[in-house]
Amino acid sequence: MTIQLCVLLWARPGRADAMAAYEDTVLALLGEHDGRLLQRARTAPGAPDGVPDETQLIEFAGQAGFDGFLADPRRAALSSERDAAIARTELYPVTLDRA
Repeated sequence: MTIQLCVLLWARPGRADAMAAYEDTVLALLGEHDGRLLQRARTAPGAPDGVPDETQLIEFAGQAGFDGFLADPRRAALSSERDAAIARTELYPVTLDRA
C-alpha cells in the first residue's frame, strides 16, 4: 500500500542553508527505498514568523520502503548535521489527489 507523507521542516535560526543541504543529501536516498519526492517547496522571504521553512510531499511504495529509509545507516550517520540545522519536524500521512 502506497504511503504518502507531508513533511514540514523548521530550520534553526540562521541555518536554513544547512537544512537545505542536509535535505538534499537525504532526499537523494529515497529512490533506493522505493520512495520519491513529489514536491519540495521552500518558504518565500517575508513569510510570517512560525511557518515551516520547507514543505515536502513524499511517496513510498509501501511501509518497508519507508522503514528502510528511516533506518538507512547513511541517513543515521548525518544525525549530528540534522540536529545542528533542523529545529523541528512534523510529518503526517496525507492522501494526494491526482489531477
